[in-house]
Amino acid sequence: MSIPKEPRQLMINIMYLVLTALLALNVSAEIFNAFKMVDKGLEKSNLALDQGNSALPAAIRDGAKKKESLQQYADLIEPGQQLSKDLDSYLAGLIEQLKTESGGYVPDENGNPTDELIGKKNFDVTTRLFVNGPDKIVDDVNGVEDSEGATLKKKLMDYKQAMIDLVKDDPETEVNEQEEFTKSVAVQLDEESWKKKGKKSWQEFTFSHMPVQAVLPIFSKFRNDVKSTEAAFLNYLAGKVGTTTDVVIDKYAVVSAPEKSYIIKGEKYKAEIFLSAAASSDSKTGISVSVNGKKLPTNKEGIAVYEANASSVGVKKYTANASLTNPVTGEVKSFKKEFSYEVGERSVAVSPLAMNVFYIGVDNPVSVTAAGVPSDKIKVSMSGAGGGTIKRGGGNYVVNVKSPTKSGEFAKVNVSAPGLNESRDFRVKRIPDPVPKLSKSRGGGMSSGEFKVQPGVFPILENFDFDAKCNIAGFRLVRVPKRQDPQVVVNSGGKFTPDAKSLIAKAKATDTYFFEEIKCKCPGDPAARDLGGMVFKIR
Repeated sequence: MSIPKEPRQLMINIMYLVLTALLALNVSAEIFNAFKMVDKGLEKSNLALDQGNSALPAAIRDGAKKKESLQQYADLIEPGQQLSKDLDSYLAGLIEQLKTESGGYVPDENGNPTDELIGKKNFDVTTRLFVNGPDKIVDDVNGVEDSEGATLKKKLMDYKQAMIDLVKDDPETEVNEQEEFTKSVAVQLDEESWKKKGKKSWQEFTFSHMPVQAVLPIFSKFRNDVKSTEAAFLNYLAGKVGTTTDVVIDKYAVVSAPEKSYIIKGEKYKAEIFLSAAASSDSKTGISVSVNGKKLPTNKEGIAVYEANASSVGVKKYTANASLTNPVTGEVKSFKKEFSYEVGERSVAVSPLAMNVFYIGVDNPVSVTAAGVPSDKIKVSMSGAGGGTIKRGGGNYVVNVKSPTKSGEFAKVNVSAPGLNESRDFRVKRIPDPVPKLSKSRGGGMSSGEFKVQPGVFPILENFDFDAKCNIAGFRLVRVPKRQDPQVVVNSGGKFTPDAKSLIAKAKATDTYFFEEIKCKCPGDPAARDLGGMVFKIR
């Protein structure tokens, strides 16, 4: 596509690009605040897990002193904790790298950093690091991966297997004990969803085009999984040496972990509600969860699932209450917090990328987006006047039309998707008439020297934003010498024929040359169009 010369059209094109960008970034501030709250809740949970894990090694070592054969379990403490420490340090480093490469924190009026990230909406850095990054991990089974996301996945899976192997290597461990510990390992990766969604890899499904603020809770969750796995491992060791492991934690925060914080009207909102420092499944601490006063069932990990139908658009709020019973004192503590999510409607934007009409004979690039609908679920077709077709072209669509629309007629771009069926109207026009020129002139005075060296007549499409080429079909050339009879040559095509060149070679001062009945054919034209004529006075 050529760059428009007219400032007004250039401005319109830029506005289309800005509109497309705004559609892509149409995520409310409430959503980013929700991501930040979840992240802070997970950070508190991680601190509570660190406190619980720090108390267990001493108890395990004390328990191992009862019998010489139990020392082997005390010896496993350091290898397990080192595995957890290494992976947790790696995850913490990725979090800092994300914050740094996205611009750090917004400073206050004194220049001190706040808790607001400058690049919280930046999705380029997450995609670049974790999907398209430079690091190469060679995997003999799955081939070569090319991103930090591949490194992360491998480290998580290696950690999980290493922790399981520490337990498997124990000859005193029964098969059912090994299975129970394997189930308690919190580090798990969903290897089914990304395949069902047609993604190329787990890292593309997890990180591609995800804003930084949304990715940070994911890493905090990974750190939480590592610390929970460490806790399960230490509890396993404590059980082997006969140490009581019913640890009661007295600092909690209610956390809501939604599947999506922005949903479409008609869909169902779904979130897991839990306490950020919830006790392990072996604890005798009783946890009860309710939302808006309605009690929800909880699983053995103390997690309840809240679901709500999205019947209207807007920001929706709900209040989650969680209570737990201290198994030692019998005291019941309650915790309450308000959460929100946003419901939107599917909408269609069909934007021609060059102008607001379709032209016959050229490829008309079009952007088609539907808010809340994946691109692979969108079906696009053409109907109505103009006899058009539309097909994929790169990341957008290309429209080709055949005949101009009359007054009141339109070519229609039809967009359908689950729960959506809309169309947009467009006019169809022929390519505008080009301007015939000899050299850079449409007529007037020209020196005989300049006139004689011209190769022919050429059509120029002025202020037209498409890469289209028209051709001169022919014209009539008339030389009128002073006080002599006119001389006429019919020229075929745009370049001068030998007869026309011979007539032009006679040019001298005071001669007049007429270019009459100039015919031209542009892409999509069924027949040549008339461009009028030109008159040149020879100086």
